[in-house]
Amino acid sequence: MIAEAEKIMKKKSFIRKDMERQLGKKLSDDIWTDATEKLSELLVRYNDLPKGVHIHTDNYIFPSASVYLCAKEKVDQKTAYSIIENSASALTNDVAHKLGDFMKIPGMPSLFIKMWDIMCKKLYGENNGFRNIYYDNKKGEYRMDVISCPFCHYFKELGCFELTKIYCENDDRVYGNLPHIEFIRTSTLGKGGDKCDFFARKI
Repeated sequence: MIAEAEKIMKKKSFIRKDMERQLGKKLSDDIWTDATEKLSELLVRYNDLPKGVHIHTDNYIFPSASVYLCAKEKVDQKTAYSIIENSASALTNDVAHKLGDFMKIPGMPSLFIKMWDIMCKKLYGENNGFRNIYYDNKKGEYRMDVISCPFCHYFKELGCFELTKIYCENDDRVYGNLPHIEFIRTSTLGKGGDKCDFFARKI
């Protein structure tokens, strides 16, 4: 699985960029090598997970956990955490900016709300390791609660549950300031809540 791990890690250059900014190239090289090996081990250990769950574990959960856990072996926990947090923030802020431009196109906010249900059920449904509560929604609104999440489960299992909060905050960064869209959240599983609530509406 080392070849697959290397392929995945190549897509995480945004994490590597912040790591080198903080730690320099030599130390970053050492951590990156260790993290790639750890990721390879995780891919083998969890190879039998459902395909839909692999979308989240292999692309997000396991790479972040591998970098964080290997970084913690060489630097303090606060620095290791900041590498994952800073890189996630930079990436999602860029996504939010691009999505915001789309929201300025006439009709796009309404279409975005309509597509949210389809998107969530396809990428964040039971086949992907999530358990959700869906609601009947008014026109121009979408509401859903996540009550069980693979990010919580696998980060906890790997001993780094604290990383879950970063992914909860990614939603706020992406959806929180979109033109013509109001995104409201009151709790997340990663911050100790009993659900991650999603409520978005066209304004």
